[in-house]
Amino acid sequence: MHISDFHGSATALSDGGSRVIAGGTTHGVGRSTPLRVDAQRNLEHVLRAAREVFGELGYGAPMEDVARRARVGVGTVYRRFPSKDVLVRRIAEEETARLTEQARAALGQEEEPWQALSRFLRTSVASGAGRLLPPQVLRVGSGSEEEGAAVAAPEDARVPQQRQQSELRVVGSRPAAPGEPAEDAGAGALLEVVGKLVERARAAGELRTDVTVADVLLVIATAAPALPDPAQQAAASSRLLDILLEGLRSRTA
Repeated sequence: MHISDFHGSATALSDGGSRVIAGGTTHGVGRSTPLRVDAQRNLEHVLRAAREVFGELGYGAPMEDVARRARVGVGTVYRRFPSKDVLVRRIAEEETARLTEQARAALGQEEEPWQALSRFLRTSVASGAGRLLPPQVLRVGSGSEEEGAAVAAPEDARVPQQRQQSELRVVGSRPAAPGEPAEDAGAGALLEVVGKLVERARAAGELRTDVTVADVLLVIATAAPALPDPAQQAAASSRLLDILLEGLRSRTA
């Protein structure tokens, strides 16, 4: 995924006291104009197209590609999302929330620590979540990793957005540098609940002691390839995840 194309927080355009936001127009405080049926339909098409395009090409894909996939004019996309950053943030936030719910479900419904962790990974990979992981959730440290260290994924194991960058950075917790997205509450919630899954499995002796939250998130990203044939994609994801899970598991488990 293209970290350099995910800049800062979403901003809105102001014009004469009206603020354009994704999903409608707000005039002043506390008043909003609901979308017409056709406008709402266009918004749904744009969001679905954005998930597909960013999932296949990474967050560096241009807005024109999203518009073509949604079968609307690029002006329609910009009316709903006044900058690419706004659209990218919307998709990333939705994906982060979905992953967090999947992790919470696994944590709350599976008593066995390893089953909880593997359920989360299988559910996330099956949903294609790894192709839309926002960059900030990969900015986690392991304690043993030096801050600012670069971790490169094997060339043949990278998902499309990873293949288009030279390295995937996993860095320690620190303030965002210029040009990097700031941490948000959604990303923090995801990292917290995945951390609980990791801690439980490690404490039970079922997870390798050197496996970190960063490793788990990288598994999700790596095991969700974008292939043109859905059946082939599902089979490849399942096979790759089986191999990766075996690598995560403690040899004494």
